[in-house]
Amino acid sequence: MPIKANVRRFKNMAVALKELERFIRDGNHLYTGRPFKALDGMRSREALANWLLCAVLIKSWGRPFCFTSEPNGGDGIIYDEANAADFPTEHVFVPRVGPEKAADTSIGALLTKAVQDKESKGGAAYARGKMLVVFLDAGLGEWHPNKVARELPPGHFTNVWVVQFYKLGEQGEYIYGVTCIRGENGLPVPIWLVEINPTFEAWKVQQLQ
Repeated sequence: MPIKANVRRFKNMAVALKELERFIRDGNHLYTGRPFKALDGMRSREALANWLLCAVLIKSWGRPFCFTSEPNGGDGIIYDEANAADFPTEHVFVPRVGPEKAADTSIGALLTKAVQDKESKGGAAYARGKMLVVFLDAGLGEWHPNKVARELPPGHFTNVWVVQFYKLGEQGEYIYGVTCIRGENGLPVPIWLVEINPTFEAWKVQQLQ
């Protein structure tokens, strides 16, 4: 269906990235920033994650995607412009693990708990037709998406995406990882790197598997 008149969106992906620049550079805002009234309650990390998903989908499918607000309480809508199809999202945050718990915690366990906690919030009716997006900042080093995908129990969200900050490049690029640990593609799960240039005026997407 066409974009609903009461949702809010950026003019295009480039404008959205420039608007998000100050929040990406100020990493604390991604974790503690208040919801934006202008985006119907979407937080900066949710807007960033939705932007990253659109960048990946544009590269993978070769057609335009954008994201909009969700005035009914969701965390944003991924919109397939060519097919006039919308995909509501729900988001969950996995924060950094303190040193006292790091030795006894795995990223896989944190992701599974985050997904199951979100699914138990409202059950099948709550999750039906939505994508779950996990913003991961556990700080526990490398993890193996294929292993996590194999061990993730079936649930109500058809698709579960994970986005995380990967590293700063040598020239100051912001590099994020994006993967889908539950989806239609099966194993191996798709993994992408999204590299945002230091001026936040361009980006490139590379699929690793």
